[in-house]
Amino acid sequence: MESTDSFMKPTDTRDPRHYHRVVDCQWGCPAHTDIPEYIRLIANGQYTESYLLNRKSNVFPGILGRTCDRPCEPVCRRVRLDGEPVAICRLKRVASDLRDDVRPFLPSIPAEKNGKRIACVGAGPASLTVANDLMPLGYEVVIFEKLAKPGGLMWTNIPEFRLPGQVLWEEIAYVTDMGVDMRLDSPVDSLADILGGDFDAVFVGSGAPKGKELDIPGRWDAPQQVHIGIEWLESVRFGHVERCGERVLVIGVGNTAMDCCRTAQRLGGKDVKVMARKTKPYFKASPWELDDAMEERVEILENHSPSRFVVEDGKLVGMEFDLVRWREGEGGRLRSETVGSKVIPCDEVILAIGQDTAFPWIERDIGIEFNDWDMPVVDKTTFMTTRSGVFMGGDAAWGPENIIWAVEHGHQAAISIHAYCNGESLEARPAEGMNLISQKMGLHEWTYSNDYDEAQRAKMRHVDLKKRFERMDIEVEEGFDIEQSLAEVERCLNCDAQTHFEANLCIECDACIDICPLDCLTITHNGPEEDLAQRLTAPLLHPEEPLFVSEDLPQTGRIMVKDEDLCIHCGLCAERCPTAAWDMRKSDLLLPYAGLEAGGLHAGQVVYPELAPTLESTG
Repeated sequence: MESTDSFMKPTDTRDPRHYHRVVDCQWGCPAHTDIPEYIRLIANGQYTESYLLNRKSNVFPGILGRTCDRPCEPVCRRVRLDGEPVAICRLKRVASDLRDDVRPFLPSIPAEKNGKRIACVGAGPASLTVANDLMPLGYEVVIFEKLAKPGGLMWTNIPEFRLPGQVLWEEIAYVTDMGVDMRLDSPVDSLADILGGDFDAVFVGSGAPKGKELDIPGRWDAPQQVHIGIEWLESVRFGHVERCGERVLVIGVGNTAMDCCRTAQRLGGKDVKVMARKTKPYFKASPWELDDAMEERVEILENHSPSRFVVEDGKLVGMEFDLVRWREGEGGRLRSETVGSKVIPCDEVILAIGQDTAFPWIERDIGIEFNDWDMPVVDKTTFMTTRSGVFMGGDAAWGPENIIWAVEHGHQAAISIHAYCNGESLEARPAEGMNLISQKMGLHEWTYSNDYDEAQRAKMRHVDLKKRFERMDIEVEEGFDIEQSLAEVERCLNCDAQTHFEANLCIECDACIDICPLDCLTITHNGPEEDLAQRLTAPLLHPEEPLFVSEDLPQTGRIMVKDEDLCIHCGLCAERCPTAAWDMRKSDLLLPYAGLEAGGLHAGQVVYPELAPTLESTG
């Protein structure tokens, strides 16, 4: 008789991680924002509630609704159906643009402090998130910022035509107005001095403020005409640069390069070119950033590798490039072959080839270890360095990432700081929780829209091409209108409406298998995973995605298997099932934050304002 030791074990759907993994967008979001729920709130016209739900996890919905790198969208289940994800990011902006005043619903800050003081270095999104999470717990948070305003690279490096100042400053103020001791124009020259102060813990969120150099012949022969991208954008923001040359070359093809080339066009650049060493599939810029630049007639030249700056009589007049083609070498690594050269005239060059962290202000004898790349060693679970009580997050921890990563780093670091200040274990992370609630309203009716909508992804509206160049602060994207928003929310498949199965109710009638439009259900005998995968109704296309495996069915001892990757959460199995063995249940992932158990809220904090009076009256 075959041993059952290697058979598939029943899936424990009580573990929040299983259904969390099924909600692809929420799983893909570093901050695990409840995306399906905030989209449904938009569909119901509850923009304030949608914004508050967003803010609970990602802190800056208005900023991220314009600038997020959207890790949630490539994994969206909708991509598997028509190739286009739901416009998750742009719907976030809809909630931000149409909400009411949210200040009455933000956490209350206790007048009596808990006696603990936290220092944050840098006022970027990671440090602001740490302050956002710790201030409601009674901490005193002091942020040291070298510049005249908070925000970090959100302020200095994202142009106003992408992120209006009104949106930026309003959302930063929601944090700073909690009573943060914001010390602007206060660069930190010595971490040892901070550690010698009256602080119980220190968080370093200083970002990646150093742009990479391009050390090729001629680089320093006309330095006034060659700029580092992030420094140049900062100078534009400060008003130190108001014009640029007509012929501008931007070296690099990441998001910073896109901001540089589009900014140059608004400062007088008439012939702006982006120079790329490789072809489009290898570009680091987000596709929508590339689209916006190309719409503005920016020329992108591929397979051009910089070889020297051409300088005549102390003046930059052009750049020479090797023309290259690429082939795959050993181990799949790309190898270049030079097939020619070309000189391109220019008046200015902007280098946007990457960013580095920089820690000249961190002494090397204070107990913080550095690795071979001169980066501090930071624990990826606790966010603490090798010196007890010193934490890091955002770009400062592991190099440049997007704002949403910095926010999640801030959340996790705040959990660790709170545990550290209370003498608790940093490694024992607070547990996630889950609510699982039936969505059934009638025999064939659910609380969510389960009809598949064939609508294509909504197209963003843009300001007229000529008008957008009149001023730097004209936001190019106008956002979705109401009709677009309502159409786009219907494209969401409500992946958090889970097909929940109770094996003891199943009579193995096969009704669910017959009606499933994607053939994602199988009733079969148990066995090893490799064997079971061969017996599914539909081929297993993505083995890395989870399978649901039921307990033994009461009639035959077989099992119900569901390919979670194929399911579109239409609910037909639950509608057809004669015994209610299948049910559509909404899984609500409950996240813990500093000082809060899973799903908890601070005093005064409200996510659903219309329920607040009821909650207050019931205690």
